[in-house]
Amino acid sequence: GKESQKLRHKLLANNHHFIIMYKSQQCLTRIQVKWWFILNYTEAVAYIEGIGRFDIADPLGHAKELMKRLGNPQDDLRVIHVAGTNGKGSVCAYLASMLEAGGYSCGLFTSPHLVVMNERFRINGEMMDDDTFVRLFGRVKKVIDAFAAEGKEHPSYFEILFAVGMLYFKERKVDFAVLETGLGGRLDATNTVKSPLACIITSISKDHTEYLGDTIEKIAAEKAGIIKPGAPVVYDGTSPEAAKVIERQADRLRSPCYRLDPSLYRLVRQEPEGITFVFGGEEELFIPYIASYQMMNASLAYYTMKLLKPAHHIGEDLLKEGIAKTRWEGRMETVLPGVILDGAHNEDGVRHFIETAVHFKKNFRITILFSAVADKRYRQMIRDISDKIRPDAVVATQIDGYRVVPAADLAKEFRENGCTCVTEEEDIGKAFEAARAYQGDGMLFCVGSLYLVGEIKKYLKENET
Repeated sequence: GKESQKLRHKLLANNHHFIIMYKSQQCLTRIQVKWWFILNYTEAVAYIEGIGRFDIADPLGHAKELMKRLGNPQDDLRVIHVAGTNGKGSVCAYLASMLEAGGYSCGLFTSPHLVVMNERFRINGEMMDDDTFVRLFGRVKKVIDAFAAEGKEHPSYFEILFAVGMLYFKERKVDFAVLETGLGGRLDATNTVKSPLACIITSISKDHTEYLGDTIEKIAAEKAGIIKPGAPVVYDGTSPEAAKVIERQADRLRSPCYRLDPSLYRLVRQEPEGITFVFGGEEELFIPYIASYQMMNASLAYYTMKLLKPAHHIGEDLLKEGIAKTRWEGRMETVLPGVILDGAHNEDGVRHFIETAVHFKKNFRITILFSAVADKRYRQMIRDISDKIRPDAVVATQIDGYRVVPAADLAKEFRENGCTCVTEEEDIGKAFEAARAYQGDGMLFCVGSLYLVGEIKKYLKENET
């Protein structure tokens, strides 16, 4: 029953052994039983999600020990490693799509997931199946148990998922693996990769300052920690402060360094179907996204693939075809005609979203479906959206959980910032339908949180016809 399931999950979280007590006619006997039964998918996910936040003394050293005990599967992969504040997931998606267009099998490891945990591990667009996830997690769990027996620190949420992903890619013998860092880079579990084919560093801005530092220079130093001796580095050079840090680290490790800045590309057309732009003065590329910042992300990926041509031998036409077919969920993603999902939730991401919405406001009615969690600067986000976009309609909803901000509170913020057509609806499905009604023949942007994006995608999947 339900109480039994709760006990199982509690035992999983506390690890190792449990005590069964039963009453016979003569006595009460205590029997120690080893935790043998095999987890199902739901239980495996519950275990991982139940892991608390650990302050591991030596995060990278800890991750290296975990991977060593699993046979260092990451060492057998040809890796392109991507770090940055914003855009790294998109860059990974472009890379994977180009490699797939060239006929290769490509493992893609990204975070976070929007609906199910398996989304983090994909090969040629297909996410890992549940049975494989459970089986590979079982291998990682044996190492976790050994760590516990030796008094070692418990692996983190991200370490475990990274380990599962690398086991998967090695088992499937992928031709290439594209890896997105989790938080930072220098101490990230993905940084156990010793010899990547190339390192890419996307735009850098202030986010997670409590972990990465309170200046662009400090954050850039953490991201530049993925650079390896001799491996080429391609990076977004828009920020001079970040550029100096990255170039210094590349020079120290004698790694070829390639700085890209906005002068290298030129917008041709920005339409609801996507963007056409010229890269390097002559090569015209199409990307199926409407945000102008995606020109930089696509350029980083495209230029890296040109550098790595000796490793993949993919022609220009196939690279361009791969770029054009890229699909990356939740980042300025068009899911229905005129309906865009964007998980922008930090200062830089919201700024880029606003620039895109303002561009389309010239020709389309703009509706906003908004929600946010309490530990983000949602009041400033609402002020900026209200002041700069001046949306025609707003629907505020809420993401349940311990960080919930009630829909009514969000709606009140929009009204206080000058928006007149504002509706509040706690249920995300009903809120989405209300926003669609307001949209009409205009455009609907669903923004404020990746959690909101995940819930909408789940709703769409459950209600697809």
